[in-house]
Amino acid sequence: MILLHVISGAKTQEIIGSTELVVDGMALDSRFVKPGYLFAALTGTQVDGHNYIQTALDLGAKVILCSILPSELNADITYIVSKNCSVSLALMAKNFYGNPASYYDLVAVTGTNGKTTTCTLLYQLFTQLGYKCGLISTAGNFIAEKSIPATHTTPDVLSLNALLAEMRDAELDFVFMEASSHAIHQNRTYGLPFKLAAFTNLTHDHLDYHGTFADYRDAKKALFDQLDSEAWALTNADDKNGKIMLQNSEAMRSTYGLSNTADFKAKVIENDLYGMVLELDGMTIHTRISGLYNAYNITCVYAIARLLGMEANVLAEPISNLIQVNGRFNIIHVADRIAIVDYAHTPDALLNVLKNIEEVNVHGKKVYTVIGCGGDRDTSKRPQMAKIAVEHSYKVVFTSDNPRTENPETILDNMESGLSASAKAFALRITDRKQAIRTAVSLSSIGDIILIAGKGHETYQEINGVKYPFDDKVVVFEELSNLVNNSNK
Repeated sequence: MILLHVISGAKTQEIIGSTELVVDGMALDSRFVKPGYLFAALTGTQVDGHNYIQTALDLGAKVILCSILPSELNADITYIVSKNCSVSLALMAKNFYGNPASYYDLVAVTGTNGKTTTCTLLYQLFTQLGYKCGLISTAGNFIAEKSIPATHTTPDVLSLNALLAEMRDAELDFVFMEASSHAIHQNRTYGLPFKLAAFTNLTHDHLDYHGTFADYRDAKKALFDQLDSEAWALTNADDKNGKIMLQNSEAMRSTYGLSNTADFKAKVIENDLYGMVLELDGMTIHTRISGLYNAYNITCVYAIARLLGMEANVLAEPISNLIQVNGRFNIIHVADRIAIVDYAHTPDALLNVLKNIEEVNVHGKKVYTVIGCGGDRDTSKRPQMAKIAVEHSYKVVFTSDNPRTENPETILDNMESGLSASAKAFALRITDRKQAIRTAVSLSSIGDIILIAGKGHETYQEINGVKYPFDDKVVVFEELSNLVNNSNK
């Protein structure tokens, strides 16, 4: 594509060199630069792309996007200067790939909890209704039935636009994507023509990146600030931050909820381990998904479907057929033994899962929780999660999650700091995650419930930059099976 077309409307400040040359590709990482490429020298939290401009030039880059010009300029190179390179790059990427998201209805879901579940259920629902759909989520990306592994909740801006272009070429009708606070703040979603953006909730998370809760909230809010007057903004009426999301937004507005007045409202009639009965917009719907927090997710899904033009009477049956998302309240049943694997990795998500277990645990069986916290992430939530786990479990086993580059013992120390001396009597500390799961299983009796929290759908454990194979569902199934087999001997 001719550079002049790539940079059209891209909010640049200065251009040095020709704009008539052909751009063959774009790269954020200098290692992926090829001859004829545009290299974007973005300044990140850990790496400054300006330090790699010469490397990109050595590999054949013909265009450099930067906020600070190099001290020496090459006459054969075009330099584009922008005060906000991430915004300019987002608009350039959209141009380079032909504004792919304008060919279908693009829906974004943001919030602390519920993004993956809501997007995946939307993908399931609209697929059932006969539409060709795309999904961009933590648990995986899909182009209709084609699965593409996900490395981030929201891909980088170039990968995202390339993926959206693949979805255009596949002639999809709808695409549902998670919009993480990191992605919004880094302008990866900037300029995308969203048909609708939905807000689930806002609780404690990612303060290691955003610094303060207000900054975290405002990162989410930016998604709604960027919507135009033809888009819908859907917010949770039961979360006070929902109103804040709508400040300064030009979008049409709607709400959903269970408690406060809302445009789309639901009520939980029955809830057990294997599903719920909901009263939703005057209809009684039996679901195969459990939990009050999932009642919010399903209500959000229903509201989005209605705002996208679906009639209420065609939604009841497909909603009743929705199945739980991989890694979210997945029940592992071996004979008379029960375990639940859930991605809960924030205080609010963990509390929601444990409260749901309490509600459906009608026979008062013991609850054993295995929980850790990720390394190189928000440390302030660690003591909170430990306290919640102990308060809502019979026994807790603190263990390693994805320690990344942190010492696992330090993470466990942080968690235990949230416990009183008496509370520590209800907790064990076993750093090895497999051994921790084995211990919880061995301590349990028939009918007890074992919650394995924090990793959910993940099939690895990240330690010092290496991802080792590890799947909570597989491990707990093996341990339960061994226990049952040994007890039958």
